[in-house]
Amino acid sequence: MARIELWNGDICDLEVDAIVNAANLSLWMSTGVGGEIKRAGGDSIEFAAVRQAPVPLGEAVVTPAGSLAARAVIHAVSLDRDRRTTAEIIDRAVRSAIARAREIRAMSVAFPAMGTGVGGFPLDEAARVTVRAVREELAGSPTIEHVIFAMRGAAAYQAFEAALAATGEVATAEAAPADEAPAEATPATPGAPRRRTTSRSVRA
Repeated sequence: MARIELWNGDICDLEVDAIVNAANLSLWMSTGVGGEIKRAGGDSIEFAAVRQAPVPLGEAVVTPAGSLAARAVIHAVSLDRDRRTTAEIIDRAVRSAIARAREIRAMSVAFPAMGTGVGGFPLDEAARVTVRAVREELAGSPTIEHVIFAMRGAAAYQAFEAALAATGEVATAEAAPADEAPAEATPATPGAPRRRTTSRSVRA
């Protein structure tokens, strides 16, 4: 059974098999999560993504992760030409990201709050759509053992916390408040993602 973790921090810090980028149709990474990933991991990530463009809404492609701790970046196209999105597009993009993760045999995957930054989609609805899609896809993804929802700030954290609470039991002790500064990084155990973390875990 896969473990789902809610984490308050920067997705670029996570040492996982794959992190998900909320991409636009052209796959240029100039703003939002994509811009953060490019700044942290290098221009090579964007170059590798753009070579695969255009990608239809709701689909996803994989690139190397540059200098990030992650092994790969999954670019899930969730923003249309006007950089807007819908619940249906987010649902399809999340499912496509999980499909790409299966293909590369990723054991750990991290998602941002897709469509809620530049896309302006409501956090609460995005959280419900994303959590539901991930849970449903994990049922057919035995190779994926760990999914992290990496949130920046209290509002996103609380929206995903509520969505997770509505669909599964909390599997760990009480987490620190979402607005608390993440602790310093600690040594990772083999195969475990390394990160600075304020987190809560549930079972899929």
